[in-house]
Amino acid sequence: MGLSNQWNRCASLRCLFLVHSSWKNDSKFTIHHSWNRHLACHHIGRAQKWSYKNRIPVITFSCLATDVSSKSDNKITPRSEDYSAWYLHVIQAAQLADQSAVKGCLVIRPYGYAVWELLRDHLDKLIKETGAQNAYFPLFIPQSFLSKEAEHVEGFAKECAVVTHHRLRLNTNSTLEPDPEAMLEEPLIVRPTSETLIWNMFQKWISSYRDLPLCINQWANVVRWELRTRPFLRTTEFLWQEGHTAHTNAKEAMDKAKEMLNVYTQLCEELLAIPVIKGCKSPSERFAGAEETFTIEAMMQNGWALQSGTSHFLGQNFAKAFQVYYTDTSSQEQLVWATSWGASTRLLGALIMTHSDDIGLVLPPKVAPIQVIIIPIWKSQVDKEDTLRVSQKLLEQLKGAQIRAKLDDRDYIRPGSKYFEWERKGIPLRIEIGPRDVVDGVVTIASRIGNQKKYALPCNESLTMHIQQQLENMQRCLFQQAKERMDSRTFRNVSFDEMKRRLNEKDIQKQGFFLVPWKCNAIHEERIKAETKATIRCYPFDMQHLVKNEKCFYSGEPATHMALFARAY
Repeated sequence: MGLSNQWNRCASLRCLFLVHSSWKNDSKFTIHHSWNRHLACHHIGRAQKWSYKNRIPVITFSCLATDVSSKSDNKITPRSEDYSAWYLHVIQAAQLADQSAVKGCLVIRPYGYAVWELLRDHLDKLIKETGAQNAYFPLFIPQSFLSKEAEHVEGFAKECAVVTHHRLRLNTNSTLEPDPEAMLEEPLIVRPTSETLIWNMFQKWISSYRDLPLCINQWANVVRWELRTRPFLRTTEFLWQEGHTAHTNAKEAMDKAKEMLNVYTQLCEELLAIPVIKGCKSPSERFAGAEETFTIEAMMQNGWALQSGTSHFLGQNFAKAFQVYYTDTSSQEQLVWATSWGASTRLLGALIMTHSDDIGLVLPPKVAPIQVIIIPIWKSQVDKEDTLRVSQKLLEQLKGAQIRAKLDDRDYIRPGSKYFEWERKGIPLRIEIGPRDVVDGVVTIASRIGNQKKYALPCNESLTMHIQQQLENMQRCLFQQAKERMDSRTFRNVSFDEMKRRLNEKDIQKQGFFLVPWKCNAIHEERIKAETKATIRCYPFDMQHLVKNEKCFYSGEPATHMALFARAY
């Protein structure tokens, strides 16, 4: 079955329920999953179908199969034909990720993980420059912790996986089941986010103003149970970093939240060549338990938004829940102020959908695991020895200049097939070296982006400088292309009917962002979402001065904000 068909095919996930004395079709139940080798998990969800078998309810959930490994169809669907299929085919062709045995969970393949490592290492450096230190906290969170902050638990309860037993056993039918004697005294939540666990530790670590500010960052995996998944963008398990800080006053905490948003902006624009819009979320879109959520929003090529990093001003909510006090300079006890902030592997999805084309993946040079691929071409053994000798020398020269280069000397693949493979993997520059090139002392260079034709250059020390300049130019070009697209497809002061019409267009070039005057109203916001599937992505920081004397584009009442609406992943 082809990739797009496999992705869109619903698969059944059968789960055994704990038996309750009474229940209805629309009730919420506790679902058991077999998890790892020694644990049994359950997840809170809503029943869709049920039947009795030996008085044990059997529930079937609909779940998308994340098959990104099909080899039956090697063609990349054009973006204009089916944008979702194009995205999946690009991932498949570039060998970024693969389907796992666990529905909704993704295997990030070595090439995809190499991209993530470059992103992660760069972001880690930026985070440390702000004064944060890395730490690690357990994967499991006591269920009672999640209940301490009411808004927080409400925001995550439906996505939580829960561990109830610490071992399995063989039953009389020689199948595995949770051992009733191994039930945990308190269920453990599989980490959806770590605020509660970290704030429990902050309570132990903070006693004086001298302990503040406390800035901790964690690189980890998290689990949020998803029934509709898409590689990198929405998966049950994903990788991320989450930062958590405590401060003596509200201003310092707010400044930290905005500082970290600027860090994410720098990461996206300078490393990933993705332009973003900075702003704050509407009350309806805030992080669960936050007083203010700041976000950066990027535009994908189909005009949809992708939230690419968030930072939250938490006020004193978690300090109150976990009784985190410090003694100030006057020996008075005070509650601390808090922030949290994070970015995840969703950024890999943003990278793919911002720059790639109908040929395949396109990577900005700064985040490309291989910046230059060298392909020697030969027909005879003598030609092979000569081209490999020159290629190896050039490889060492480029690596000496800190250029990530690779020599493709496979002798069982034709040069044309190599070109095709590396183009689909988004390698910025390709260098071809054939027998005639060796004789002439030149190399042939091909660029992954733009319509530039292949060209020859002398194979000497100046070649390294030229390649460095080309990589820098490509980085700037990709950012500028994305910036021009976002600017040209941000529609200003349109009517609600005009926005609705554009959002219903099948031509992805006619969709985009809608910057409109808006009166903050959660009921109207929900109506617009139901009618158009568009949400308020943010109230852009640098656009709020335009709201003066404006009327809301939906209600006609005096506007309170300039809002950015869009459909989003």
